[in-house]
Parts: sequence; structure tokens; C-alpha cells
Amino acid sequence: MEKSEDVTTQPVLDRLKADLNRRERTIFSSAATFSNAGIRRHPIFDSAAGYRQAFSLDADRILHSRAYTRYNDKTQVFSLIANDHITHRVLHVQLVSKIGRTIGRFLRLNEDLIEAIALGHDIGHTPFGHEGERYLSELCLKAGIGNFLHNVQSIQFLDRVERKGQGWNLCLQTLDGILCHDGEIHNRLLTPQPDKTFSTFEAEISTKKANPALALVPMTTEGCVVRMADTIAYIGRDLEDAIRLGLLKRGEIPASIVRILGNSNGTIVYRLVTDIIQNSYANRFIAFSPGISDALKNLKTFNLNRIYTNPKNKVHSATIKKLFGMLFDTYLEDLTTGNRESDIFSGFLADMSDDYVEDHSHPEIVRDYIAGMTDSYFLNRFPAHLRPVVQI
Repeated sequence: MEKSEDVTTQPVLDRLKADLNRRERTIFSSAATFSNAGIRRHPIFDSAAGYRQAFSLDADRILHSRAYTRYNDKTQVFSLIANDHITHRVLHVQLVSKIGRTIGRFLRLNEDLIEAIALGHDIGHTPFGHEGERYLSELCLKAGIGNFLHNVQSIQFLDRVERKGQGWNLCLQTLDGILCHDGEIHNRLLTPQPDKTFSTFEAEISTKKANPALALVPMTTEGCVVRMADTIAYIGRDLEDAIRLGLLKRGEIPASIVRILGNSNGTIVYRLVTDIIQNSYANRFIAFSPGISDALKNLKTFNLNRIYTNPKNKVHSATIKKLFGMLFDTYLEDLTTGNRESDIFSGFLADMSDDYVEDHSHPEIVRDYIAGMTDSYFLNRFPAHLRPVVQI
């Protein structure tokens, strides 16, 4: 039997990719981002990207990045505790991805874009989580390079540091979702702000660094989903970890919150995800209902007071802050004096492109090196007698 002209002239993988793009037009909602709409800074470099769709390719690149590998030993909330069941950054990221893709499936959105944003959203986190972020930000401000923000640093790693300074050439929609994730900011409703360009994206980075309190809004519905999924992933999980560590008891969670959200991570996740799906379906926004939103906001406040600022969770704060300062100053001096014995040369700059070195000041190089460290790598820069003792 003679083959059709389409079969003989078009490679199988190209036809399959075209089929996937057509299927998106059939099953996605009008609020979804289509894969063939992905925008890259350097499209010519990806002319041989093959049969993978744009956001699926982004997720693969992030997953295989060196920065993603380092998630495995980075603090989520609790650090320096010998307990294998406490959440680390890598698990949080996986939970955000799963929760986000669940919401996206029911809302008929692009799950590949959701996955890419979720996998990359916390790559810029320092060792020791938000605490380390605050200490590094103070040092960056003192050095004259502006505030340090983990979402901005995530873009820095993926766009400027990875691949020896070449970056991964990710799509604008992926980078924008990562920049705008801001899981600590409470929103009941998010409406995407489309029509962004790389120029507006760069402007938002500069504005955010100058004003960390600025609330950015993603350009895609998928980015809005990840922003909400970030909160859903950590809010109940942090409660469970705190209960496991004896910082609070389940019965101490306010009854007004329990009545609406429940008192376990599983129930909290289920009710929040269900509420978002019900309130966002067939709409061009992502939203909680007013009652659920209020309860979630109250739970955030409860967690802040009982977990994140709990003195029992800050026993090593002074030591960690001191070590951040020592390391920053040491590496600055090493770069200034050209101390090639320093690990900032052997462990970070040895294989870095000339473009990266020429485009970054010494404080910016130090920032990037320290921010990329895992908890254990950071601590191992110091002799044993200076390191905080792990709690059993």
C-alpha cells in the first residue's frame, strides 16, 4: 500500500509533536497557555530541540540542572535536626509540582508549564532557607548590590549561572512564573497579566530587587496556579513537621481554622485544592472562596507566630548569621587578592565562562556562590568547632 505524502515527507517525531499541539487546542481551556506559544530569548539556539514541546523541554532542563540537584540538601523550614521525616526543599518542590499539576488537570491548563515553573521556583534559595536569605540579603545590601531575593536568584541561576554561565534559555512564561511565585504573599484571587516581554520581565526583576514588598503577578494562568500551589504545599506540611518536633500540639490549632480547613496536612491540602478548582473553573483567574481564603490567611498567621518565629526554632540563628558574614567577607577578599587557593575559584569559577566573570562584580559572584550552596557544603567551609551542633 502506498504511503501518503504526509507520512513520507514529514518525520514521525515531527508529526507526533504536531499532533500534541493540535490535541492541546482540543482539550485545553481558553485560559491555558499553549506549548507552541513559548517565547525564548535565543530561539535559534533551540532550532534542534526536536520533538519535545517548549514547556516540557523547560521542565527537563530544570530537572537536569546542577542547581536542582542541590535542592536535596537545602532547608525548607527546619534545619540542623536529625530527623529523616522533616521536609527538605526538594520534597517541597515536588509537592508544589504535584499539587499544581492536579489543579491544572481539572482546569484544563498546561501541566508541562506548571511543572516547569514548580520545579524551578525555589532554585535560588540559600542554605538554611528564609533565614539564610535574610542574612545574605543584609550582606548584599552592605556590599551595594541590592536586596537578595530567592525568586530573583532563581532566575539568576537558570538564566546566567547554569551551564558555565550560558543559562538554559528557558521560555519567558517559565521564567516569569518562577519570578512571580511569591508564596508568602496572600492572595484570594489572581488574574494573569499577559502580553509581557523579556523587556518587561527584566524591568520587573529590577523593580522587585529595589522593592521586595512589590507583589508581582504572573503572565499565565499556570503561573498563578503555581503561586497558589506553593502555599498549599507548605502550609499544612509545616504544621505536621512542627507537631512532629514538639513545637506545638495539634489541639492548639484554632478551632475556627480547623472547622474550615481541618487539622491535618492531608485534609488541608484537599480542601484548598478542591476550593480552588471549584472557584476557578471556566474562569480566567485562579481563586479561593472568601471563607477559605480568610481561614488560610489566619493559618498563615498562626504558623508565623508558632513556627517560623518560634524561639525554639532559632537556637542556631546567631551562629548561622555569623558564618554567613565570615564566608561573604572571606570570598570577597579572595577575589580581590586573587587567592587561587580559595574554593570560590576551584569550586565555582574554574569552569565559568569569561562572559559571566566580566558581567558580574565581586560581590555578585560571592552572592551566587553562597546562594547555590547546600546546607552541608556551607557548613563544611568552616572548621568543626565553628559549626552549630545538630539537634538529636
